[in-house]
Amino acid sequence: MAEFTMPSLGADMDEGTLQEWLIQPGDQVHKGDPVAVVETAKSTIEVECFESGVVGQLLVEPGTTVPVGTALALIEPAAEGPKQREKRRKPAKAETKRPVRPTPTRATPPTRPERARVPAPSAAHERGHTEAGPLLRHFAERSGIDLDSLRGSGRGGRVTRTDVERAAAAATAAQPLRVRATPLARRLAAELDVDLAAVTGTGKDSAVRAADVRKAAPGPATAAPPSRHVAAPVRPSEDRATAMRQAIAGLMTRANRDIPHYNLSTTVDLAAVIDWLHEHNRRSPVAERLLPAALLLKAAALAAREVPELNGFWTDDRFTAGDGVHLGVAVSLRGGGLVAPALHDADTLELPQLMTALKDLVARARTGRLRGSEVSDSTITVTNLGDQGVESVFGVIYPPQVSLVGFGRVVDRPCAVDGLLGVRPVVTATLSADHRATDGAVGARYLTTVDRLLQNPEQL
Repeated sequence: MAEFTMPSLGADMDEGTLQEWLIQPGDQVHKGDPVAVVETAKSTIEVECFESGVVGQLLVEPGTTVPVGTALALIEPAAEGPKQREKRRKPAKAETKRPVRPTPTRATPPTRPERARVPAPSAAHERGHTEAGPLLRHFAERSGIDLDSLRGSGRGGRVTRTDVERAAAAATAAQPLRVRATPLARRLAAELDVDLAAVTGTGKDSAVRAADVRKAAPGPATAAPPSRHVAAPVRPSEDRATAMRQAIAGLMTRANRDIPHYNLSTTVDLAAVIDWLHEHNRRSPVAERLLPAALLLKAAALAAREVPELNGFWTDDRFTAGDGVHLGVAVSLRGGGLVAPALHDADTLELPQLMTALKDLVARARTGRLRGSEVSDSTITVTNLGDQGVESVFGVIYPPQVSLVGFGRVVDRPCAVDGLLGVRPVVTATLSADHRATDGAVGARYLTTVDRLLQNPEQL
């Protein structure tokens, strides 16, 4: 039996709040399946399972804040889950033997009065016998049926599976438009005045999840009815923004204190990139057109593969190379703050794939639908503030990484090319690196590699 624990989703995470379970006891799970939604100081993240098996028991209730490493659930081997154990406990069929005629016996009067074998009615029996096994309770919960409201048809008034199925069928007939949704999603829908029937569910069996409700919630410009608690939704946002700023401040303070940074910069001529992009986009459908950011990211990833000393982590007083180039991309959030989820194996992605993955990653980062592996696997981070009008950015390294690459705005500047003065599109590329892992010569080699790659965009 394995424990599913609260994971560490970043160097600045000491604890997390379990917001929502995406599984129930008895469900089959595989390694990498999203099983829970966890809220950290910076984001709401889908956490994947570390093991394959059957969910045995959920140990922590939604809404609970626990330290990293706390057991959240038990994952049992597939052959030993609750459903399998129940099947194993069923009596085996009797062996087929020659029938034996029973010997007639004389009836013996009972030692107790006959009525003693009939249980006396109780208040619990009047409102429905609730003595039910865990499987039946799980089935009733998934069906939305309250066992206490049923009158059992089994022996002694015991509620049976058939009773639950009949009640579920009756409830479905009475409410044909009932939407499958998690409990947290229903609470959020009530708080945010969201019609669950109009929300597209992304959970198991198309169930509506909390993230789906948040995505469908009206924006700030939508006026709320006077009878609603207008100020209620504002407080959590303010608290989240404050917690995020505190988390970022704490981590960056430690990074500046503990990491001996060195900074380098270079100006890259993007004339070849811009010309290649114009030709590519002219021949491509709208959905497949590229932005300069895609080529900058691909060049940063390929350069990290060529200069692996900057692609990895400083832990236990030594450098450990990453198992691939997982490019962390800094994303500013609408409510303030930022996260840097990873584009896994970015150096192997074709440019259209990278562009699609980037759009998807940014959209999910801003709607609180990131995966745990996306916020904890980055081997090198890139920040691009060109769309904000900034011409150069010198970032602070995100520990335990050892480098951060920055790109500014593409600007037209006078340049001397082959002895002639002309106006060329250029971008300032910067590098912040950890002096414990490398020296300036390695950093210079990295930026030179980025420049060389961008002069040959057709090879990216």
